[in-house]
Amino acid sequence: MALLFADLHLHSKYSRAVSQSMDLEHLDAGARRKGLSLLGSGDFSHPTWFKELSLKLEETIVGSGLYYLKGSPLPVTNFILQNEVATFFSTPKGVKKVHHILLAPSLEVVSQLNDRLSKMGSLSADGRPMFGKTSSAHLVEICKEVSKEIEIIPAHIWTPWFGVFGSNSGFDSIKEAYEDQAKHIFALETGMSSNPQMNWRLSQLDDFTLISNSDAHSPHPYRIGRECNAFDFGEGEFNYGNLITALKNKDSRNFKYTIEVDPNYGKYHFDGHRNCKFSCTPLETKALGGICPKCKSKLTIGVQSRIEQLADRDDGFTPRHAIPFKTILPLQDLIASCQALPAMSKKVYEETQRLIAKFGSELNVLLNATPEKLSWEVHEKIVKAILANREGKLKVKAGFDGEYGVLQLPEDMIIGNEKKLGGGKKAKLSPKFALTGQKGLYEFG
Repeated sequence: MALLFADLHLHSKYSRAVSQSMDLEHLDAGARRKGLSLLGSGDFSHPTWFKELSLKLEETIVGSGLYYLKGSPLPVTNFILQNEVATFFSTPKGVKKVHHILLAPSLEVVSQLNDRLSKMGSLSADGRPMFGKTSSAHLVEICKEVSKEIEIIPAHIWTPWFGVFGSNSGFDSIKEAYEDQAKHIFALETGMSSNPQMNWRLSQLDDFTLISNSDAHSPHPYRIGRECNAFDFGEGEFNYGNLITALKNKDSRNFKYTIEVDPNYGKYHFDGHRNCKFSCTPLETKALGGICPKCKSKLTIGVQSRIEQLADRDDGFTPRHAIPFKTILPLQDLIASCQALPAMSKKVYEETQRLIAKFGSELNVLLNATPEKLSWEVHEKIVKAILANREGKLKVKAGFDGEYGVLQLPEDMIIGNEKKLGGGKKAKLSPKFALTGQKGLYEFG
Protein backbone atom coordinates (compact mmCIF):
# COMPACT_ATOMS: atom_id res chain seq x y z
CA MET A 1 0.00 0.00 0.00
CA ALA A 2 1.28 3.50 -0.84
CA LEU A 3 2.28 5.84 1.95
CA LEU A 4 -0.52 7.91 3.46
CA PHE A 5 0.36 11.54 4.11
CA ALA A 6 -1.53 13.20 6.96
CA ASP A 7 -1.83 16.85 7.99
CA LEU A 8 -3.53 16.74 11.39
CA HIS A 9 -3.73 20.46 12.20
CA LEU A 10 -5.40 23.23 10.20
CA HIS A 11 -8.27 25.71 10.42
CA SER A 12 -11.63 26.44 8.85
CA LYS A 13 -12.95 29.71 7.44
CA TYR A 14 -14.43 30.42 10.87
CA SER A 15 -11.05 31.13 12.45
CA ARG A 16 -9.53 34.59 12.43
CA ALA A 17 -7.13 35.55 9.64
CA VAL A 18 -8.10 32.47 7.61
CA SER A 19 -9.04 32.27 3.93
CA GLN A 20 -12.76 32.10 3.20
CA SER A 21 -11.89 29.20 0.91
CA MET A 22 -11.19 27.00 3.93
CA ASP A 23 -14.35 24.97 3.44
CA LEU A 24 -14.64 21.22 2.98
CA GLU A 25 -14.85 21.39 -0.81
CA HIS A 26 -11.67 23.45 -1.18
CA LEU A 27 -9.87 21.40 1.47
CA ASP A 28 -10.75 18.19 -0.33
CA ALA A 29 -9.46 19.58 -3.64
CA GLY A 30 -6.34 21.04 -2.01
CA ALA A 31 -5.51 17.73 -0.35
CA ARG A 32 -5.66 15.95 -3.72
CA ARG A 33 -3.33 18.47 -5.34
CA LYS A 34 -0.91 18.22 -2.42
CA GLY A 35 -1.04 14.42 -2.22
CA LEU A 36 -2.56 14.15 1.27
CA SER A 37 -4.71 11.19 2.29
CA LEU A 38 -5.81 12.58 5.66
CA LEU A 39 -6.67 16.11 6.79
CA GLY A 40 -7.66 17.54 10.13
CA SER A 41 -11.17 18.96 9.99
CA GLY A 42 -10.16 22.10 11.87
CA ASP A 43 -12.36 24.05 14.30
CA PHE A 44 -14.89 21.38 15.24
CA SER A 45 -15.96 23.44 18.26
CA HIS A 46 -17.36 26.29 16.14
CA PRO A 47 -21.17 25.81 16.01
CA THR A 48 -21.60 26.69 12.33
CA TRP A 49 -18.60 24.66 11.21
CA PHE A 50 -19.69 21.66 13.31
CA LYS A 51 -23.08 21.83 11.59
CA GLU A 52 -21.32 21.74 8.20
CA LEU A 53 -19.16 18.82 9.28
CA SER A 54 -22.24 16.92 10.44
CA LEU A 55 -24.15 17.56 7.20
CA LYS A 56 -21.37 17.07 4.66
CA LEU A 57 -19.17 14.35 6.13
CA GLU A 58 -19.84 10.64 6.24
CA GLU A 59 -17.80 8.00 8.04
CA THR A 60 -15.65 5.98 5.63
CA ILE A 61 -16.45 2.78 7.51
CA VAL A 62 -18.80 2.73 10.50
CA GLY A 63 -16.70 3.01 13.62
CA SER A 64 -13.48 3.97 11.79
CA GLY A 65 -13.39 7.51 13.17
CA LEU A 66 -12.40 8.83 9.74
CA TYR A 67 -14.74 10.75 7.45
CA TYR A 68 -15.02 11.80 3.80
CA LEU A 69 -16.86 14.54 1.95
CA LYS A 70 -20.13 13.22 0.53
CA GLY A 71 -20.13 13.16 -3.26
CA SER A 72 -16.35 13.52 -3.60
CA PRO A 73 -14.58 11.37 -6.22
CA LEU A 74 -12.56 8.26 -5.46
CA PRO A 75 -10.13 7.81 -3.87
CA VAL A 76 -11.64 9.93 -1.12
CA THR A 77 -9.76 12.36 1.10
CA ASN A 78 -10.12 11.26 4.72
CA PHE A 79 -10.87 13.76 7.48
CA ILE A 80 -10.07 13.37 11.16
CA LEU A 81 -12.08 15.49 13.61
CA GLN A 82 -9.68 18.10 14.95
CA ASN A 83 -9.66 21.44 16.74
CA GLU A 84 -7.08 23.85 18.12
CA VAL A 85 -7.93 25.52 21.42
CA ALA A 86 -6.12 28.08 23.56
CA THR A 87 -5.91 28.09 27.34
CA PHE A 88 -4.88 31.07 29.50
CA PHE A 89 -3.93 30.58 33.12
CA SER A 90 -2.27 32.83 35.71
CA THR A 91 0.63 31.36 37.68
CA PRO A 92 3.24 32.82 40.06
CA LYS A 93 5.54 32.91 36.99
CA GLY A 94 3.07 34.90 34.90
CA VAL A 95 0.19 34.18 32.54
CA LYS A 96 0.70 30.94 30.62
CA LYS A 97 -0.87 30.80 27.15
CA VAL A 98 -0.84 27.39 25.49
CA HIS A 99 -2.36 26.12 22.23
CA HIS A 100 -3.51 22.51 22.05
CA ILE A 101 -4.63 20.20 19.23
CA LEU A 102 -7.67 18.07 20.05
CA LEU A 103 -8.47 14.89 18.09
CA ALA A 104 -11.83 13.13 18.49
CA PRO A 105 -13.11 9.71 17.35
CA SER A 106 -16.63 10.64 16.20
CA LEU A 107 -19.10 13.45 15.59
CA GLU A 108 -21.12 12.16 18.53
CA VAL A 109 -18.16 12.57 20.87
CA VAL A 110 -17.44 16.03 19.43
CA SER A 111 -21.02 17.06 20.14
CA GLN A 112 -20.63 16.02 23.78
CA LEU A 113 -17.29 17.78 24.07
CA ASN A 114 -18.63 20.98 22.53
CA ASP A 115 -21.39 21.01 25.12
CA ARG A 116 -18.76 20.96 27.89
CA LEU A 117 -16.51 23.52 26.19
CA SER A 118 -19.41 25.93 25.65
CA LYS A 119 -19.63 26.35 29.42
CA MET A 120 -16.00 27.54 29.51
CA GLY A 121 -16.19 30.30 26.91
CA SER A 122 -17.68 31.41 23.61
CA LEU A 123 -17.40 28.84 20.82
CA SER A 124 -18.87 31.06 18.11
CA ALA A 125 -16.39 33.95 18.45
CA ASP A 126 -13.55 32.08 16.74
CA GLY A 127 -12.84 28.66 15.26
CA ARG A 128 -9.96 28.42 17.72
CA PRO A 129 -11.73 29.07 21.05
CA MET A 130 -9.90 30.79 23.87
CA PHE A 131 -10.54 29.67 27.43
CA GLY A 132 -9.47 32.08 30.16
CA LYS A 133 -8.75 30.92 33.69
CA THR A 134 -8.23 27.41 32.33
CA SER A 135 -5.07 25.42 32.90
CA SER A 136 -3.70 22.91 30.43
CA ALA A 137 -4.34 20.17 32.98
CA HIS A 138 -7.99 21.19 33.40
CA LEU A 139 -8.55 21.09 29.63
CA VAL A 140 -7.15 17.53 29.45
CA GLU A 141 -9.26 16.47 32.41
CA ILE A 142 -12.45 17.74 30.75
CA CYS A 143 -11.64 16.03 27.45
CA LYS A 144 -10.93 12.69 29.10
CA GLU A 145 -14.14 12.91 31.14
CA VAL A 146 -16.10 13.20 27.89
CA SER A 147 -14.21 10.36 26.18
CA LYS A 148 -10.98 8.53 26.85
CA GLU A 149 -10.49 8.44 23.07
CA ILE A 150 -10.13 12.22 22.78
CA GLU A 151 -6.44 13.01 22.43
CA ILE A 152 -4.61 16.22 23.32
CA ILE A 153 -1.38 17.22 21.58
CA PRO A 154 0.50 20.43 22.48
CA ALA A 155 0.57 22.59 19.33
CA HIS A 156 3.67 24.26 17.79
CA ILE A 157 5.41 23.77 21.12
CA TRP A 158 8.21 26.33 20.69
CA THR A 159 6.42 29.46 19.37
CA PRO A 160 7.13 32.39 21.71
CA TRP A 161 3.62 33.29 22.91
CA PHE A 162 1.46 30.19 22.53
CA GLY A 163 3.80 27.19 22.60
CA VAL A 164 4.03 25.05 25.72
CA PHE A 165 7.80 25.81 25.75
CA GLY A 166 7.47 29.33 24.32
CA SER A 167 9.92 31.99 25.46
CA ASN A 168 7.22 34.48 26.51
CA SER A 169 4.60 32.36 28.23
CA GLY A 170 5.72 28.77 28.25
CA PHE A 171 6.86 26.15 30.73
CA ASP A 172 10.13 24.28 31.11
CA SER A 173 8.61 20.78 30.99
CA ILE A 174 5.47 18.93 29.95
CA LYS A 175 5.02 17.84 33.57
CA GLU A 176 5.04 21.45 34.74
CA ALA A 177 2.51 22.41 32.06
CA TYR A 178 0.04 19.53 32.36
CA GLU A 179 0.60 18.55 36.00
CA ASP A 180 -1.19 15.31 36.94
CA GLN A 181 -2.66 15.07 33.43
CA ALA A 182 0.77 14.86 31.76
CA LYS A 183 0.27 11.07 31.69
CA HIS A 184 -2.18 11.62 28.82
CA ILE A 185 0.27 13.58 26.64
CA PHE A 186 2.11 11.27 24.24
CA ALA A 187 2.87 13.44 21.18
CA LEU A 188 4.19 16.95 20.53
CA GLU A 189 3.87 19.13 17.43
CA THR A 190 7.29 20.58 16.64
CA GLY A 191 6.07 23.59 14.63
CA MET A 192 7.67 25.09 11.54
CA SER A 193 10.51 26.82 13.38
CA SER A 194 11.93 23.58 14.77
CA ASN A 195 12.54 20.09 13.44
CA PRO A 196 12.98 16.72 15.20
CA GLN A 197 16.79 17.07 15.24
CA MET A 198 16.47 20.19 17.37
CA ASN A 199 13.98 18.54 19.74
CA TRP A 200 16.20 15.47 20.14
CA ARG A 201 18.60 17.69 22.08
CA LEU A 202 16.19 17.54 25.06
CA SER A 203 16.30 14.17 26.82
CA GLN A 204 13.01 15.03 28.55
CA LEU A 205 11.26 14.68 25.16
CA ASP A 206 12.54 11.17 24.37
CA ASP A 207 9.30 9.46 25.35
CA PHE A 208 7.12 11.71 23.18
CA THR A 209 6.29 11.16 19.53
CA LEU A 210 7.16 14.21 17.42
CA ILE A 211 4.64 15.10 14.73
CA SER A 212 4.52 17.86 12.12
CA ASN A 213 1.52 19.65 10.63
CA SER A 214 0.83 22.76 8.60
CA ASP A 215 -1.49 24.76 10.90
CA ALA A 216 -2.73 26.01 7.51
CA HIS A 217 -4.98 29.03 7.01
CA SER A 218 -5.37 28.38 3.26
CA PRO A 219 -6.32 25.26 1.25
CA HIS A 220 -3.63 25.96 -1.35
CA PRO A 221 -0.90 23.27 -1.60
CA TYR A 222 1.56 26.07 -0.84
CA ARG A 223 0.13 25.94 2.69
CA ILE A 224 -1.61 22.67 3.58
CA GLY A 225 0.73 19.76 4.00
CA ARG A 226 3.86 21.92 3.96
CA GLU A 227 4.60 19.90 7.09
CA CYS A 228 2.93 16.51 7.46
CA ASN A 229 3.30 12.89 8.55
CA ALA A 230 3.84 9.74 6.46
CA PHE A 231 2.06 6.53 7.54
CA ASP A 232 1.90 2.99 6.18
CA PHE A 233 -1.13 0.89 7.06
CA GLY A 234 -2.24 -2.42 5.60
CA GLU A 235 -5.54 -2.95 3.83
CA GLY A 236 -8.41 -2.17 6.20
CA GLU A 237 -6.09 -0.97 9.01
CA PHE A 238 -6.36 2.77 8.37
CA ASN A 239 -8.63 4.15 11.09
CA TYR A 240 -8.64 6.54 14.04
CA GLY A 241 -7.73 3.92 16.64
CA ASN A 242 -4.77 2.50 14.73
CA LEU A 243 -3.49 5.97 13.89
CA ILE A 244 -3.52 6.95 17.56
CA THR A 245 -1.89 3.66 18.57
CA ALA A 246 0.91 4.18 16.04
CA LEU A 247 1.56 7.63 17.48
CA LYS A 248 1.40 6.49 21.10
CA ASN A 249 3.78 3.61 20.49
CA LYS A 250 6.08 5.55 18.17
CA ASP A 251 5.66 2.52 15.91
CA SER A 252 7.99 2.82 12.92
CA ARG A 253 6.13 0.00 11.15
CA ASN A 254 3.21 2.37 10.66
CA PHE A 255 4.68 5.83 11.29
CA LYS A 256 7.43 6.18 8.69
CA TYR A 257 8.62 9.78 8.84
CA THR A 258 7.63 13.42 9.06
CA ILE A 259 8.02 16.05 6.37
CA GLU A 260 9.53 19.26 7.68
CA VAL A 261 10.37 22.59 6.16
CA ASP A 262 13.84 23.88 6.97
CA PRO A 263 13.30 25.34 10.49
CA ASN A 264 14.87 28.57 9.24
CA TYR A 265 11.75 28.92 7.09
CA GLY A 266 9.56 29.25 10.19
CA LYS A 267 8.45 32.63 11.49
CA TYR A 268 10.17 32.35 14.85
CA HIS A 269 13.45 30.50 14.30
CA PHE A 270 15.88 33.34 15.12
CA ASP A 271 15.57 36.08 17.71
CA GLY A 272 14.72 39.50 16.42
CA HIS A 273 12.56 42.57 16.14
CA ARG A 274 10.37 42.74 13.06
CA ASN A 275 9.67 46.47 13.21
CA CYS A 276 13.39 47.17 13.03
CA LYS A 277 14.06 44.40 10.48
CA PHE A 278 16.69 43.06 12.87
CA SER A 279 17.45 39.41 13.62
CA CYS A 280 20.25 37.57 15.35
CA THR A 281 21.50 34.20 16.58
CA PRO A 282 21.26 33.05 20.22
CA LEU A 283 24.92 33.99 20.81
CA GLU A 284 24.38 37.47 19.44
CA THR A 285 21.28 37.86 21.61
CA LYS A 286 23.32 37.11 24.71
CA ALA A 287 25.91 39.69 23.72
CA LEU A 288 23.11 42.24 23.25
CA GLY A 289 21.48 41.41 26.56
CA GLY A 290 18.27 40.55 24.71
CA ILE A 291 17.82 44.16 23.59
CA CYS A 292 17.29 45.34 20.02
CA PRO A 293 20.30 47.53 19.11
CA LYS A 294 18.11 49.77 16.92
CA CYS A 295 15.15 50.69 19.14
CA LYS A 296 16.38 49.43 22.54
CA SER A 297 13.22 47.36 23.14
CA LYS A 298 13.21 43.67 24.04
CA LEU A 299 13.89 41.20 21.25
CA THR A 300 11.40 38.43 20.55
CA ILE A 301 13.28 35.33 21.61
CA GLY A 302 12.87 32.65 18.98
CA VAL A 303 12.85 28.88 18.92
CA GLN A 304 16.56 28.25 18.49
CA SER A 305 17.40 30.31 21.58
CA ARG A 306 14.73 28.62 23.64
CA ILE A 307 15.99 25.18 22.69
CA GLU A 308 19.52 26.23 23.63
CA GLN A 309 18.19 27.21 27.06
CA LEU A 310 16.58 23.83 27.75
CA ALA A 311 18.81 21.41 25.80
CA ASP A 312 20.96 18.92 27.67
CA ARG A 313 22.57 17.38 24.57
CA ASP A 314 24.79 18.56 21.76
CA ASP A 315 23.37 19.12 18.30
CA GLY A 316 23.41 15.95 16.19
CA PHE A 317 22.24 13.48 18.84
CA THR A 318 19.62 10.97 17.69
CA PRO A 319 17.65 9.00 20.32
CA ARG A 320 16.86 5.32 19.90
CA HIS A 321 13.56 4.62 18.17
CA ALA A 322 13.33 8.16 16.83
CA ILE A 323 11.00 8.61 13.86
CA PRO A 324 13.08 9.99 10.94
CA PHE A 325 12.24 13.10 8.94
CA LYS A 326 12.70 14.63 5.49
CA THR A 327 13.36 18.33 4.88
CA ILE A 328 11.28 19.65 1.98
CA LEU A 329 10.23 23.18 1.00
CA PRO A 330 6.99 23.82 -0.97
CA LEU A 331 7.20 23.53 -4.76
CA GLN A 332 5.88 27.03 -5.31
CA ASP A 333 8.78 28.48 -3.31
CA LEU A 334 11.26 26.61 -5.48
CA ILE A 335 9.76 27.75 -8.77
CA ALA A 336 9.41 31.34 -7.56
CA SER A 337 13.03 31.49 -6.46
CA CYS A 338 14.27 29.91 -9.69
CA GLN A 339 12.33 32.47 -11.71
CA ALA A 340 13.17 35.37 -9.32
CA LEU A 341 9.46 36.13 -8.95
CA PRO A 342 7.07 36.44 -5.97
CA ALA A 343 5.70 33.09 -4.86
CA MET A 344 2.11 34.20 -5.41
CA SER A 345 2.67 35.62 -8.91
CA LYS A 346 0.43 34.30 -11.69
CA LYS A 347 3.32 32.83 -13.66
CA VAL A 348 4.68 30.91 -10.68
CA TYR A 349 1.22 29.70 -9.69
CA GLU A 350 0.41 28.43 -13.18
CA GLU A 351 3.75 26.65 -13.53
CA THR A 352 3.27 24.99 -10.13
CA GLN A 353 -0.23 23.83 -10.99
CA ARG A 354 0.93 22.48 -14.36
CA LEU A 355 3.59 20.33 -12.69
CA ILE A 356 1.13 19.11 -10.06
CA ALA A 357 -1.34 18.12 -12.78
CA LYS A 358 1.39 16.33 -14.73
CA PHE A 359 2.72 14.27 -11.82
CA GLY A 360 -0.53 13.84 -9.86
CA SER A 361 0.36 15.76 -6.69
CA GLU A 362 2.91 18.19 -5.30
CA LEU A 363 4.36 15.60 -2.95
CA ASN A 364 4.92 13.29 -5.89
CA VAL A 365 6.85 16.04 -7.68
CA LEU A 366 8.91 16.84 -4.59
CA LEU A 367 9.62 13.27 -3.45
CA ASN A 368 9.34 10.85 -6.36
CA ALA A 369 9.46 12.34 -9.88
CA THR A 370 12.63 11.20 -11.65
CA PRO A 371 15.16 13.72 -12.97
CA GLU A 372 14.53 12.41 -16.49
CA LYS A 373 10.78 13.00 -16.35
CA LEU A 374 11.21 16.36 -14.67
CA SER A 375 13.66 17.46 -17.37
CA TRP A 376 10.96 17.01 -20.02
CA GLU A 377 8.63 19.36 -18.15
CA VAL A 378 10.62 22.25 -16.65
CA HIS A 379 13.81 24.23 -16.99
CA GLU A 380 16.93 22.35 -15.94
CA LYS A 381 17.52 24.85 -13.14
CA ILE A 382 14.12 24.05 -11.61
CA VAL A 383 15.01 20.37 -11.87
CA LYS A 384 18.25 21.08 -10.07
CA ALA A 385 16.39 22.97 -7.32
CA ILE A 386 13.84 20.16 -6.87
CA LEU A 387 16.60 17.58 -6.50
CA ALA A 388 18.59 19.74 -4.08
CA ASN A 389 15.40 20.30 -2.10
CA ARG A 390 14.82 16.54 -1.97
CA GLU A 391 18.30 16.10 -0.50
CA GLY A 392 17.85 18.88 2.07
CA LYS A 393 20.66 20.94 0.53
CA LEU A 394 18.95 24.31 0.06
CA LYS A 395 19.73 27.31 2.27
CA VAL A 396 17.12 29.52 3.92
CA LYS A 397 17.67 32.88 5.57
CA ALA A 398 16.15 32.47 9.05
CA GLY A 399 12.71 33.83 9.89
CA PHE A 400 12.16 35.85 13.06
CA ASP A 401 9.49 37.69 15.07
CA GLY A 402 6.62 36.68 12.77
CA GLU A 403 8.51 36.92 9.46
CA TYR A 404 8.92 33.81 7.31
CA GLY A 405 12.41 32.73 6.32
CA VAL A 406 13.54 33.31 2.73
CA LEU A 407 14.89 30.65 0.37
CA GLN A 408 18.28 31.67 -1.04
CA LEU A 409 19.16 29.73 -4.17
CA PRO A 410 22.68 29.70 -5.59
CA GLU A 411 23.18 31.50 -8.91
CA ASP A 412 23.30 28.26 -10.88
CA MET A 413 19.65 27.56 -9.99
CA ILE A 414 18.27 30.96 -11.02
CA ILE A 415 16.83 31.34 -14.51
CA GLY A 416 17.70 34.50 -16.40
CA ASN A 417 21.38 34.41 -17.22
CA GLU A 418 20.79 32.61 -20.53
CA LYS A 419 22.04 34.45 -23.60
CA LYS A 420 19.44 36.37 -25.58
CA LEU A 421 19.09 35.54 -29.26
CA GLY A 422 19.31 38.50 -31.64
CA GLY A 423 19.89 39.59 -35.21
CA GLY A 424 16.64 38.10 -36.43
CA LYS A 425 17.78 34.56 -35.71
CA LYS A 426 15.02 32.13 -34.88
CA ALA A 427 15.23 30.59 -31.43
CA LYS A 428 15.15 26.84 -31.18
CA LEU A 429 13.13 25.27 -28.41
CA SER A 430 14.79 22.44 -26.56
CA PRO A 431 12.92 19.13 -26.95
CA LYS A 432 12.39 19.04 -23.20
CA PHE A 433 10.33 22.25 -23.38
CA ALA A 434 8.64 21.59 -26.70
CA LEU A 435 6.06 19.40 -25.01
CA THR A 436 5.10 22.03 -22.45
CA GLY A 437 4.21 24.93 -24.71
CA GLN A 438 6.47 27.26 -22.73
CA LYS A 439 8.06 30.16 -24.55
CA GLY A 440 11.31 31.90 -23.84
CA LEU A 441 13.18 28.93 -22.45
CA TYR A 442 15.96 27.92 -24.79
CA GLU A 443 18.81 25.47 -24.88
CA PHE A 444 22.21 26.51 -26.16
CA GLY A 445 25.08 24.29 -27.24
